Amino acid sequence: MAKISQVDQDLIRTIAELVNEANLAEIELEQDDFRIRVTRTFAKEVVQVAAPGYAQAAPAAPAAPAAPAASAAATPAAASPEDLAASPNTLTSPMVGTAYLAPEPGAKAFVEVGTKVSEGQTILIIEAMKTMNQIPAHKSGTITRILVDDASPVEYGEPLVVIE
Repeated sequence: MAKISQVDQDLIRTIAELVNEANLAEIELEQDDFRIRVTRTFAKEVVQVAAPGYAQAAPAAPAAPAAPAASAAATPAAASPEDLAASPNTLTSPMVGTAYLAPEPGAKAFVEVGTKVSEGQTILIIEAMKTMNQIPAHKSGTITRILVDDASPVEYGEPLVVIE
């Protein structure tokens, strides 16, 4: 491998510009014993869309938070995401991606609350980089909670389901 002091800085800049212009995530070049790889990460875009009907309902919203606060106080056993992720009963996401609860749109979900599962049984799918990854149960038991919505983004280590 060539040492960094021997690398042409203009070449690196040119490659980095190519990555940006072509909207690439990564490029790697190799010639003889010289190899260079330039990567970039993409910031997540958050898009909020307001439907016309919701603007009229907005004034009623301030009264609504009282009920959830009361129910939260009534159920002190509700675990935080950190507590859930640390529990041996919680299946956490092994990757970043989009979680799907069914094998295809409109199909029946893999599992529901109350479903008995065996270790290794597919619980859901996470799409990452256009690849559908089947996520298996980490233990046998009964699904007591499903913590993600269908087609929702998930992060690495995020709690997905609780199996007891």
